[in-house]
Amino acid sequence: ILLCFKGFCFGLIVASLETYSPVSKIGVFVKAGSRYEPVGNLGVTHLLRLASNLTTKGVSAFKISRGLEALGSTLSVTSTREHMVYSLDFLRDDFDSVIEYLISVTTAPEFRPWEVSELTSRVKIDKALAEQCIFEKLHQAAYKNALSNSLYCPDYRVGKITGDHMQEFFANNYKSARMALVGLGVSHSALKQVAEQYLDVHKGEGTPGDKAIYHGGELRVQNGDSLTHTLIACEGAASGTAEANAFSLLQQLLGAGPQVKRGSNVTSKLSQGIAKTTTQPFDATAFNASYSDSGLFGLYTIAQADSTREVIKAAMAQVSAVAGGAISAEDLTRAKGQLKTEYLMVLESSDSLLEEIGIQALTSGAYSSPEVVAKDIDSVTSSDVINAAKKFVQSKKTMASRGHLVNTPFVDEL
Repeated sequence: ILLCFKGFCFGLIVASLETYSPVSKIGVFVKAGSRYEPVGNLGVTHLLRLASNLTTKGVSAFKISRGLEALGSTLSVTSTREHMVYSLDFLRDDFDSVIEYLISVTTAPEFRPWEVSELTSRVKIDKALAEQCIFEKLHQAAYKNALSNSLYCPDYRVGKITGDHMQEFFANNYKSARMALVGLGVSHSALKQVAEQYLDVHKGEGTPGDKAIYHGGELRVQNGDSLTHTLIACEGAASGTAEANAFSLLQQLLGAGPQVKRGSNVTSKLSQGIAKTTTQPFDATAFNASYSDSGLFGLYTIAQADSTREVIKAAMAQVSAVAGGAISAEDLTRAKGQLKTEYLMVLESSDSLLEEIGIQALTSGAYSSPEVVAKDIDSVTSSDVINAAKKFVQSKKTMASRGHLVNTPFVDEL
């Protein structure tokens, strides 16, 4: 039974699910993703993510590392454009021993200058890998603010973010009203006691974030790669909305990737349509990213440089066909089955289940069970999917591309 409520005077949400597993998991979710970075403090969330095991006001970095290791526990931190997630895995009987580490990291970081400076080399490694991520370029081109902020520290900020910068961001965003405490396989009463005793130290609403403003655009990265990666998107739908479900079904209808592990994607509409125009190898999938107030839906193609234009044109034609009504009852039924199966398979992982509960609780103050989600998917009609396809065809596009772009069209040519 899931218990989720928002009755504390300081606004903190507490949720738990009893799994009766010998291994428990606790997560602290904070509305403190990169979209909340002010212009003068870009990249700070990247440092915060790496600084999770540094010395706090109550526990040294050495004690955090050795203490968790001695108990066989694992502390990990992930971040998205909207959230920071601190998760702790531990043996069920060790709850009282490990909780101090999670609380200390999320409520009392110290950000000592010499420890922060040592993170620079790790930031550079992450940044080098991020340069290959075309989705970062897509967000940068699509939005004027907020969601345009990268998950990674900008080049000009590497080595310049200090402990004071991190402390300022922490003080403005790590507030009780912006946090959720979620547990799997833990006592709800124990979790509530932890919240009341330790997580009320930062009361308040925190700094409100700007509403995302979509404007569309294009970013092109020319290099000597033999393959050209291209993303073409429109503004999609905010998470939790009926329109978001319609875009998710459109994604499945066009092709969201192989349905069989290490299998091919030849049965998707995108692959079948593109295969008629080129004999060269390619890959094409649809993607759908939803955020609290916006989203991106589009196509991702990988092709040889000299066939990129034909591949993109054929992929766009498949969306246009759906927008024109080329969707059968069998297509819609299959897409719904695939989407529900994908959602339920994701929830089989404790990490994904914790994230799903935490983000839903933090976003809406409630939790939709898998049964409710499945009913919402079933309620989507073919007209809803067609309207989603029309929105992609008719609305202003965003495009990001990387590779040898000699035969890659510009966004205004689509």
